[in-house]
Amino acid sequence: MIPGMTPQPPPGTPGSPGASGARRRAPAGAAVLREDVTRAIRAAVFEELAAVGFARMSIEGIARRAGVGKTAVYRRWKSKLSLVLDLVTVFAAQGLPAPATGSLYGDVRALLEVAAHALRHPVASQVIPDLLVEAARQPEIADAVRTALLDGQRGVAAQIVRDAVERGELPEGTDPERALDLIVGPLYWRLVVVRSPLPDGYLDELAGVAVAGLKA
Repeated sequence: MIPGMTPQPPPGTPGSPGASGARRRAPAGAAVLREDVTRAIRAAVFEELAAVGFARMSIEGIARRAGVGKTAVYRRWKSKLSLVLDLVTVFAAQGLPAPATGSLYGDVRALLEVAAHALRHPVASQVIPDLLVEAARQPEIADAVRTALLDGQRGVAAQIVRDAVERGELPEGTDPERALDLIVGPLYWRLVVVRSPLPDGYLDELAGVAVAGLKA
């Protein structure tokens, strides 16, 4: 099971708060989607992607890994693309916390530490590169991956830049997009594309280079 992807039981499931009220509000004949089955399917999607890639992945294979029938999958998602985008979205929704160390270098270094941990996650290291290959052929995947992965990071970069401007460490008009490229770009290249381990002191050095580039 992917860390951080175990939601609380939704209202209306046995043992959850408000279960009786949720049952009263549910329309007659409505299907109740078991959350444990949903979690099992999500885990199976990840395993299937890591094993065979997006192009060869199938609803049949996912259902088999999850120990459910295909109908259980189709009740939740209309296609394998919807399944994969859901997986990426759930992973990205965990978000990156905005650091607040009191200095530009400290914020950049903290962001690199969190980003390095996230990029070592199996969703990033195994699934995302495969999706990017598919994105070259399917614009829908490209748009969804871009939204899921970049929106949160843009927000964090913008906060770092705003704080640095207020402290006088960066000039007004510093571009958060450029900041994100300088900070996370080299890390993504090394961990996800090249898949090379980080040597000792790499994050410290990268933080210094990124700060110098932002101030240039």
